Amino acid sequence: MSVSVEHSSASRSPVAAFVNVALPPVGLVFAMGALWGVALRPVDVVLLVVLYAATGLGITVGLHRFFTHRSFEATRAVQALLAVLASMAVEGFVIDWVADHRCHHAHSDVEGDPHSPHVGRAPGVRGRLAGLWHAHVGWIFRRGPAERRLTYARDLCEDRMIQAIDRAYLLWVVLTLGIPFAVGYAVGGTAARGFEALVWGGLIRILLVHHATWSVNSICHTYGSRPYRARDESRNNWLLALPTLGEAWHNNHHAFPSSAVLGLDRRQLDIGALVIGGLERLGVVWNVRRPDQAQRLRRRSKT
Repeated sequence: MSVSVEHSSASRSPVAAFVNVALPPVGLVFAMGALWGVALRPVDVVLLVVLYAATGLGITVGLHRFFTHRSFEATRAVQALLAVLASMAVEGFVIDWVADHRCHHAHSDVEGDPHSPHVGRAPGVRGRLAGLWHAHVGWIFRRGPAERRLTYARDLCEDRMIQAIDRAYLLWVVLTLGIPFAVGYAVGGTAARGFEALVWGGLIRILLVHHATWSVNSICHTYGSRPYRARDESRNNWLLALPTLGEAWHNNHHAFPSSAVLGLDRRQLDIGALVIGGLERLGVVWNVRRPDQAQRLRRRSKT
């Protein structure tokens, strides 16, 4: 099957990217304003932000930079914490997430990539939209064979701690919903306030984390800049840098997949890298991989 990596200028339009990325959170902000004091209160916002950051870091620092790419080393306690936080994001088992992502890197934007927006895409706008849908969420309904675990994540299949965390997955799901309910109930004094906190700090927060993660698969392989040479269609998208905690510097990542730092250039906000740097200073992570200036210059795109 041939793979087309050529795009029309419309497919790279910053206006289209803005619509895809900005409209949903803008709509959410308006909804929050309309519901303020009625079905949204300060404790709900605090829970949403804190739990979004915690579980989002479990994804970017834990599942992605540590477990998938081993871009740094960490104590077992830090590994366990990252795996639990990632599981509380409700994106599936640690082992499956890592296997899928390693498979993505092995076949990025060619046949075998589980979530490329380009492979098998029909021409035209409908084909482009179908590709984005598949990369964003459609691929989840067509997961690969169970053997992918052993092919791409054998190290984690043999890790007893990770096995135990995966077996307790339902517990982490209950915890990720139970924490906001308990805090809302404690602050508001009623089950209704607890349920309200569960909706914002639990369900809506999970939805936002999911779409931030999925947007890296779809938007960051379609819209954005390519400052570094990579064998795929990975792109940097500054609009997504903050909500993805640094994951949206995706061309940087595909150029240097073993780097713990994704925001490699000036003014590239990378919250995940800041957290790793803080943990490094505390002495609980070490051997943090970062490409030096000479390595970056060699990989710079000539176009």
